[in-house]
Amino acid sequence: MNKKIITIERQYGSGGSIIGKLTAEKLGIKCYNRQILEMTAEKCGLAPESLETAEENVPTSFLYSLLMSANPSRSIEDNLPLSDKVFLMESRIINEIADIEDRFVLVGRCGSYVLEDRGCFSVFIYAPVENRIERAVKEYGIPQNKAESIMKKADKRRETFYNVNTGKLWHDKDQYSLCLNSSELGDELCAEIIVKAYNEYNKKF
Repeated sequence: MNKKIITIERQYGSGGSIIGKLTAEKLGIKCYNRQILEMTAEKCGLAPESLETAEENVPTSFLYSLLMSANPSRSIEDNLPLSDKVFLMESRIINEIADIEDRFVLVGRCGSYVLEDRGCFSVFIYAPVENRIERAVKEYGIPQNKAESIMKKADKRRETFYNVNTGKLWHDKDQYSLCLNSSELGDELCAEIIVKAYNEYNKKF
């Protein structure tokens, strides 16, 4: 199967968002990241910050998946708390984009799971703790004394959101097409490797 959509999961401070953007630029395609949150918020008439907070309050069951597979009625979905609706709403937005655009890069939002049936070239970006803290301080403007705590909380939030919604393990590198250490390689080279691997893979089909 062709894997025309590139999905990127990333540790906080690994530069995954930057690498996703660079990858999209090299391929001449769009990159979606926070835009998914903003598009979802606009659709349901809420501030992006409200949905971002709801993302942090992840559910404790596979209710999302059950509802998606059963094509739930509106009345059932309306009874769900906002925290339980976020993944459903974002998934719909992502699939709507995939219906229109043949190729794009998607950062986060459990992309490889949401678009699994369409075929994804899935990437995981990671880096050692000390390098991620350094990036958080220098590039994100996080105070040195708070950087490690913020990094751990962000990683935990992403991991929980992914694990609960997909039934898979965020850190399990076996499920990804490609895993890259951005500290060793740098953002630019990571993007180049993704493009090269992506193009070479799709030549086989």
